[in-house]
Amino acid sequence: MKEAKKCIIVDDEPAAHYVLANYIKQNPQLELVFQGYNGIEAMNYLRENTVDLMFLDINMPEISGMELLKILPTHPKTILTTAYSEFALESYDYGVIDYLLKPIYFPRFLKAIDRFFATENQKPKTEEIINSVSVKVDGYFIEIELDQLLFAQSFGNYVKLHTIKRTYLASITTTELEKCLPEKNFMRIHKSYIIALDKIDSTEKDFVIIKNEKLPIGITYKRELTDRLKK
Repeated sequence: MKEAKKCIIVDDEPAAHYVLANYIKQNPQLELVFQGYNGIEAMNYLRENTVDLMFLDINMPEISGMELLKILPTHPKTILTTAYSEFALESYDYGVIDYLLKPIYFPRFLKAIDRFFATENQKPKTEEIINSVSVKVDGYFIEIELDQLLFAQSFGNYVKLHTIKRTYLASITTTELEKCLPEKNFMRIHKSYIIALDKIDSTEKDFVIIKNEKLPIGITYKRELTDRLKK
């Protein structure tokens, strides 16, 4: 059996604690590890402990539930519990999973828990790996391997693609090409040039040098290029 998810209750009403604690005990996938009666208690606990799910009341003295979500730099996945519905839309700006209106009935509680586990089971999106780009050269589409591409140079409605072995004149604009290239590997440094960052041999004040070619750096791109080369 999978390890139970740690959850906490933050609510100023003892009756709400009684109901939620009872519901949680009936779900073996959940483990109640803390009960707090105001936002300050919750903040102090979360500074020292990591939990998976927080049942959070909105209307509490001193710090409301919404204020607590705004203050915390990071917070557990949260299900709001309240007798009022006016904060429902705002709550979703803070990654709230669900919004339970009091009195909370067990079937509705179970639905919220299902939503929580659905988010837990979602696999993180993997970044798409792009190894080549398809361009039209002399009327035919060919694949240009991106690890071979040094830089691209605007040439009217065409682009010169300078690769390690040769240069191609492709029927594409630099703007269209830029959309096809992975941003982490390529960068526009001038209105007429896009470069492969890992192919830079050296830089000067207003130029980058790739395979003895001096390529101009546009003034609007200098700061971004400097920042990216520091990484």
